[in-house]
Amino acid sequence: MPDSSVSTPRCGLIAVVGAPNAGKSTLVNALVGQKVAIVSPKAQTTRTRLMGIAIEGDTQLLLVDTPGIFDPARRLDRAMVAAAWEGAEGADAIAFVVDGKGGLGPKVSGIAERLAHRREPKLLILNKVDIADKPRLLGHAARLNELLPFDETFFVSAATGDGVAELKSALAARMPDGPWHFPEDQVSDATDRMLAAEVTREQLYLQLHAELPYASAVETEKYSERADGSVEIHQQILVARETQRAIVLGKGGSRIKEIGARARAELNRLLGVPVHLYLHVKVSPKWEEDRSLYCEIGLDWVE
Repeated sequence: MPDSSVSTPRCGLIAVVGAPNAGKSTLVNALVGQKVAIVSPKAQTTRTRLMGIAIEGDTQLLLVDTPGIFDPARRLDRAMVAAAWEGAEGADAIAFVVDGKGGLGPKVSGIAERLAHRREPKLLILNKVDIADKPRLLGHAARLNELLPFDETFFVSAATGDGVAELKSALAARMPDGPWHFPEDQVSDATDRMLAAEVTREQLYLQLHAELPYASAVETEKYSERADGSVEIHQQILVARETQRAIVLGKGGSRIKEIGARARAELNRLLGVPVHLYLHVKVSPKWEEDRSLYCEIGLDWVE
């Protein structure tokens, strides 16, 4: 904790919003200084409101990494979009992350229009400056500020770190006085159980790419500590069809072994203890209608 005799501690909530694949999770990880949110090239990777906790001097930044905002069709989609907007409620600042390399389509402009009616301070963050065309970036910034006059505009690359330090300092300067909500060494509010499921889901996306449709989920059935200090985790990968189960398993079970090996290595690193990970694949055509699963992955049930 900061020394209150030297400075007044500050703490505030920042909602990180944007369209799918804008780089929100990568930016949260960069601001925290280590991985707290899963990242993949696949759109709509983030499903729940996940808080990353960053420190800047005497300020604790509570970064809510929200699901990408898009036009929801299914119940899961509606729950994700609801989670995104709820994550912005009562925030001390809203960080609107835009893919600087992409175009300003209806998703981006639609979010900007909805943000215009909110009272919270709003910051525009043009991401991916390392691969974007500079005149295009400046054009994006001008057009978005015409739609909604932002309090500040930043150009960053969450992937390379370019501009992240300046953004972090600016965010800290906007936070109100108040005690820190979490210990100094805590970087996320996610439980180890939830983190384990997210790490495995990340490997599904990274290894299977377009082969596996978006409709899959990972449920941690058992999470326990062994006497030797290691952790035993049993997870169920839920897919909608038998053909998807075959894809996840791979020939002779090769793919599921590789998914498990990489997820286990990542969890060993994140948890700091040996991990025994056991994966099972289950066909559940209506898993999206399971209320208990929504609770498990941190979403509210949306009618």
